[in-house]
Amino acid sequence: MTAQHPRIVQYDDAAVAEAAALIRAGGIVAVPTETVYGLAADATDAEAVARIYAAKGRPSFNPLIVHLPDLAAAERIAIFDSHACALATRWWPGPLTLVLPLRPDSGIASLVTAGLDTIAIRVPAHRAMQALLAATGRPLAAPSANASNAISPTRAAHVAASLRERVPLILDDGPTSAGLESTIVGSAMILRPGPITAEQLGLPNAPPSEQITAPGQLATHYAPAKPLRLDAISRAPDEWLIGFGAITGDDTLSPAGNPIEAAARLFDALHRADAAPPPRIAIAPIPAAGIGAAINDRLRRAAHR
Repeated sequence: MTAQHPRIVQYDDAAVAEAAALIRAGGIVAVPTETVYGLAADATDAEAVARIYAAKGRPSFNPLIVHLPDLAAAERIAIFDSHACALATRWWPGPLTLVLPLRPDSGIASLVTAGLDTIAIRVPAHRAMQALLAATGRPLAAPSANASNAISPTRAAHVAASLRERVPLILDDGPTSAGLESTIVGSAMILRPGPITAEQLGLPNAPPSEQITAPGQLATHYAPAKPLRLDAISRAPDEWLIGFGAITGDDTLSPAGNPIEAAARLFDALHRADAAPPPRIAIAPIPAAGIGAAINDRLRRAAHR
């Protein structure tokens, strides 16, 4: 039997209208954000949210991020204290997710929060997700649009290759700009590093924990199908080497050693490495300062087996 593929439609008003109609009918749609492509559904519709989990093969104890058009909409769903308001005012719209107490009258399906009394929310900056929020008039749950624990998608083609017939429609607006999932903050700590750095936020990273309190905390996550070796300064004969700076390879995250460029290219490079002939992947060391902390967080989870 020939594998089926989803429809990929280029971003325009008609494409947004088609995607919004699918969402309102209880369906799921892949849509770009500034971080990665997300798999969106109406966060108030339990059956629609269940379709996200089923399409991804995602464990139900792993909560989802809910996307909203603005702070006012977010305040109708979550309880903001003064610190959360300050963060939202400074960084929204943008790649920051806040984990906050859920309002009892939020209307959000309990499957979204995995039964927790908190909710992960953000206001995205990307025009496609904002257009879809406006067209549906619904809060949208949207984890990354890939099979659970696989490499996150930064292009429409990545979504199609990972989810195939499990997603009916992909809204294509080119490669994402940040290339890493959003920074997640809860209880005045960084629960997941991301494009907005600890230095920018002035917050500490949360200590390691077995308890899942926010998306993206599974030990194994963002993983290629092949074994991944970190901090490689040279290539073994059976490896595809992803370079950085002075360390060249089959591919490179940034010839200039720019960590922001490396973040934007990370998942795209891992997808290419996974598709290359060598059975193993190696990746050069990435400095841990700034956004390098988020890159190394993703790489550690990708290499964890």
